[in-house]
Amino acid sequence: MSGKHEEEECEEQEEEEEPDWRVWTDALEELSQIEDAFELDENGKLPGKKILDIGTDCVKPLYIALKFEPCKIIGISDELPNFASDLELESRLLAKTKISFYTCNFFNKETLEEIKKEEEIKKFDIVSLSKTLHHLRTGKCVLHEREEHKNHTCRDDEKCCVYEFKEKEIFDRLFELGERVIVYEAFYPHEKDIDKVRGRGGHFTIKEWERIFRYLLKNHNVKLIRPTKYRPSSKDLKKELEKIEAKLRQIDYICFCVEK
Repeated sequence: MSGKHEEEECEEQEEEEEPDWRVWTDALEELSQIEDAFELDENGKLPGKKILDIGTDCVKPLYIALKFEPCKIIGISDELPNFASDLELESRLLAKTKISFYTCNFFNKETLEEIKKEEEIKKFDIVSLSKTLHHLRTGKCVLHEREEHKNHTCRDDEKCCVYEFKEKEIFDRLFELGERVIVYEAFYPHEKDIDKVRGRGGHFTIKEWERIFRYLLKNHNVKLIRPTKYRPSSKDLKKELEKIEAKLRQIDYICFCVEK
């Protein structure tokens, strides 16, 4: 093999092994958007709090642990990054918070109960979902209900399908797990969801967001964090939904917290 070919092969190998630092910078950016949703003590900390991070990237839990020092952070995901176990182990050198990661699907109640039992947690204080809520779709495909996809035909592999989002079912389950739910979602209704698995995925449309907030405002206490911090009222539901819709059309992300 010539020296040139050896050099090219070495460069290719280096490119393959180069870590993707975006997961670290993206997590830092997301934390800056959601941190105002935490109810901190007078020292700006979360003492004694237990957090469940659904669809974890494994990086934000470390940042949260270092900055806010909660008691425990449990991260679950269908597929954890390959550095998860190392980060969990090495975090003990840096953080007071106990961080644990588990390969677990949100819909797998039995496994989640086993995790809670192992971690000695009856209920979490905070349940956090960062760019994950739109993946909690279930049931039938609803893509054909959208005007631009009215001729959609479901395939056997369902790669082009988008399941419906059952807001009551999902938030009931979230409140079974925790006292407070924090949601951070990117808003790209016309862009492809690269993390979509079968019909479980696809960014929320304006109509879906309107339906979600209609349900939440009627049944729970909602506080918007980003882009504007305020508490929408359920007294004039139509006016509040119009206000939220107007904001959604101007931004590409939204953060809010929900309590019973």
